[in-house]
Amino acid sequence: MYSSHIFWPDRGTAETSWPNIAGLRGERFSCVRDLTCVLYFCKYRNMRTAQSKRTTEQVAKYADMFSAMGTEPRLRIMQLLLSAHPDGLVVGEIQEELDIPNSTLSHHLDKLRTEDLVSVSRESTFLRYTANTRALEELLQFLYAECCTRNRAIKPQNVVQLCK
Repeated sequence: MYSSHIFWPDRGTAETSWPNIAGLRGERFSCVRDLTCVLYFCKYRNMRTAQSKRTTEQVAKYADMFSAMGTEPRLRIMQLLLSAHPDGLVVGEIQEELDIPNSTLSHHLDKLRTEDLVSVSRESTFLRYTANTRALEELLQFLYAECCTRNRAIKPQNVVQLCK
C-alpha cells in the first residue's frame, strides 16, 4: 500500500492509501465527479527532471566535442584554424601547413564539422573551413563553470593568466 492524494471536487484533497496498482508507486490520483481517476506523477525522484535531462544531454554533447578534438591531428587543425580566425583556411592551405594526406585530412575535418567545431563554406571549387568560436566558447564556459565557479577547484584568475 502506498500513500496517495485524491482530489474530490466536493470534499477537497484527501490523502489515502492505495495498493500498488499496475506496479506504480508514489503517484498521485486526481478523481473527478464521475469517480474516474487520472494518474499524475509526484516528485519522488522516480522521474528525471527536465533540468537533469538537459544537463545530461549537454554533458554528452561536450564529451563528443572533446572526443572530436582528442586526436593530435584534429587538435592541430583546430589550432591552425583558430590562428587564421576569422577568415579561416581552404583545405589545400591546411594540408600544406600540417602535411596531412588529403584523404586523412578530409576525415578529420568531417569529424570536426559533425561536432560543430568548424564551419565550412564553398568558394567556387574550394572549401573554406573556419573555427566555430561560438561552440568553443560554449565548451569553455562549461569547463569554467565546473572548475572555477561551482567548486573553486581552480582560481579564475589562473585561467585568465593562461590565456594571456
